[in-house]
Amino acid sequence: MSTDVKELKKEAPVPAGMERTRNRKVFVPFVDIYETKDEIVLLADMPGVDEKGVEITLEKDVLSLTGMVSEDRYPGYSIGYSEYESGDFRRAFTLSDEVDRDRIEASMKNGVLRVRLRKIEPAKAKKIPIRSE
Repeated sequence: MSTDVKELKKEAPVPAGMERTRNRKVFVPFVDIYETKDEIVLLADMPGVDEKGVEITLEKDVLSLTGMVSEDRYPGYSIGYSEYESGDFRRAFTLSDEVDRDRIEASMKNGVLRVRLRKIEPAKAKKIPIRSE
């Protein structure tokens, strides 16, 4: 799942069949992926997003992460110079069959979204009895 860093800094494209409802830039968040024998963990950097601004959807095999940033406005002030560009975040992942769709968990802390994708427990070997007919 190698992605060029330059590509991550670009604005996220609007998926086919969807329209933006907010007139804001949408960025692809940086994501770290960790895997153990029991789960896969996604850590997505979404600065300025809190748990109320996150939406996670699973449709078919696609897990979509969306983070919306509330704009900071200061009455009576105008921006003279800004090095930080604000916008929303969007990223999607195609899940493999090893992920248990019913046991996905998510939490948000300090602008970092943690999504835990638990793996399906492997089928245990069992002996099949043979009957005589």
